[in-house]
Amino acid sequence: MTVTLQRITAKHHRPDRPTRRRHRRGPRDSYALFLLPGTLAFLVVIVVPFLMNTGVSFTDWQGVGSPGWSGLANYRELLDDSEFWASFRHSLFMVVAMAALPTAIGLILAAALFDHVGKHFGDRITTVLRACFYLPQVLPIAVAGIVWSWILAPDNGSLNELLKAVGLGSWQQDWLGDPDLALYSVMGVMVWVQLGFPLVVFMAGLQRVDPQLYEAAELDGAGWWRRFRHITVPQIRPEIYVVLTWCTIAALKVFGAVYVLTKGGPGGATNVPSYFSFTTFFEKTQVGYGAAISTVLTVIILLLSLIGLKLQTRAEDAEEGTPA
Repeated sequence: MTVTLQRITAKHHRPDRPTRRRHRRGPRDSYALFLLPGTLAFLVVIVVPFLMNTGVSFTDWQGVGSPGWSGLANYRELLDDSEFWASFRHSLFMVVAMAALPTAIGLILAAALFDHVGKHFGDRITTVLRACFYLPQVLPIAVAGIVWSWILAPDNGSLNELLKAVGLGSWQQDWLGDPDLALYSVMGVMVWVQLGFPLVVFMAGLQRVDPQLYEAAELDGAGWWRRFRHITVPQIRPEIYVVLTWCTIAALKVFGAVYVLTKGGPGGATNVPSYFSFTTFFEKTQVGYGAAISTVLTVIILLLSLIGLKLQTRAEDAEEGTPA
């Protein structure tokens, strides 16, 4: 009996037997699996082509044969290229048309729809108006460009016919063919296209603002403009930085509207860096030089993105009361 008890005790108590520990996967491991496809797609679609384009920018190549190494020759030529700097100045105009003006107008319209139209006419009217403003964002840029080319046509264009019908025939212009007007005409089209995006973002941001702030300000006698200035703008500052960053990037890389409306003309009056790079690649077959243009443009966009993210982080930290 004693021997049997000793055997049973030894069987259940083995101090020298190593214990096996089960390693369970933490949440970070499972998240990494979900991020893997996106990371691979980012590497294949973004990083690898960018590195290849950067490498081509250091060569003298016409697209066929073996590229010859040229070092920084393309970038030195770029610094002295007046056409590139002109296209970059036009890009700054597009930043005004696609970032500054839509942000300012969209902010005012969003506040008016949220603070005035929603209260007096109901949410249904507000939703319909918001959808109407956002509609140009849904249209393909090629379709919108073709429609606007018909509207702005010098002969039988809708705008010139309207001016003639209301007795302003002297104001008729070749809106897209006049070098002095073409850039401003394209800017007007892009304001129309871009306006819906900041409007929708700002109206979404206004949903999180405490309604009691507006009620208290209204009881204190604050008008719409004072409520907009002292409540609306400070409360949705993070959304403003997001919209400005996003729209500025879109303005710097704009291509479709210029291609459909003017093809960079007349006389380069609407040429922008993206279209300049395109024509250098495929029309002039200066592949190395075109790659240098696109590389410089990409670096500028990356820097602006980092600045925008930094400003957004500071705005969020200031809103939460934490040091940046």
